[in-house]
Amino acid sequence: MIPVTAEEGPVGLEAAEPLPVPGDGEQDGTDSIGTVLLAGAANLAIAVAKLVAGLVSGSSAMLSEAAHSFADTITEVFLYVALVRGRQPADDQHPFGHGKESFVWAFIAALFTFVGGAGFSIYHGVTAILSDEKTGDFRWSYVVLAISFVAEGTSFRRAQRQVAGESRRWGVTRSRFLRLTPDTTVKAVYFEDSAALVGLVLAALGLGLTQLTGDEVWDGLSSIAIGLLLFAVAAILARSNVSLLVGRAVPRRIHQQIAADIAGIPIVVAVPTLLTMQLGPGDILVAAKVDFEDEVPGGEIEAACDEAERRLRARFPMIHYVFLDPTRGTAGRHHLEGGVE
Repeated sequence: MIPVTAEEGPVGLEAAEPLPVPGDGEQDGTDSIGTVLLAGAANLAIAVAKLVAGLVSGSSAMLSEAAHSFADTITEVFLYVALVRGRQPADDQHPFGHGKESFVWAFIAALFTFVGGAGFSIYHGVTAILSDEKTGDFRWSYVVLAISFVAEGTSFRRAQRQVAGESRRWGVTRSRFLRLTPDTTVKAVYFEDSAALVGLVLAALGLGLTQLTGDEVWDGLSSIAIGLLLFAVAAILARSNVSLLVGRAVPRRIHQQIAADIAGIPIVVAVPTLLTMQLGPGDILVAAKVDFEDEVPGGEIEAACDEAERRLRARFPMIHYVFLDPTRGTAGRHHLEGGVE
């Protein structure tokens, strides 16, 4: 057994704690939680209204929209669990925290959207076309669609504001932010609310064309179109979460800035290898091979590593783990081509 004295430094997880950064203020995820809760409440109320309207009118499109909203409600539950579980602290069994659990639950939410929403809508639309059942009065359906559009629009505006704010903060377009963000919850809410608004328009078109032509095929086709829309959204979200679960790197621009910050340490000669990984929506791991000046003593190298970590965390508070490995390299040759384009 190795004796440990009180004067010795910490070991294990305590020794891996990020170095303090003056003025370090990290986001607590409150915006994402609020966005998810608002979307969930709106979807539940809308789902009940659509179901009643669908049963009264017999419209396949309305029943598909009800299934869509119920699926979105369950999805918001999964996303809330993702936020809560992903913020659990690191422990000896999970030394890098539980951030990736956020991606697991978000992936499950995407699958539920596919099975619960897209599958039901397409199946019900095909069944309605083949059976050629007559629909009833559509007046309540139009009222519910109008109210739903307002409610979904309110939820969408909140998600849009969050996306716009984060895009400005990172200096990127909204489309690029949505493609690269590891915050799977706000991404899911944004896409699902967008799909909900489009789905409402499709349902209204289906009802209107059915009334004008007297042909029930339009109602069934509208239901199928809603299902295909949900399938597309589920595929986009599932693909994004799989990439994060496998271990996606940070965006190329952040990768290059990390390399520049490390290379900016006076005794650093080169950064020949730089690897990054998204451990969670707000956690990034950085591992690099760094070539230090040969004549520099070990104590200065240790101080330089600490300085590099402070610099990185001052610029990117999401960086919680920094591992630098002294190695030989070529002066001025830095690994700048990593990260996600």
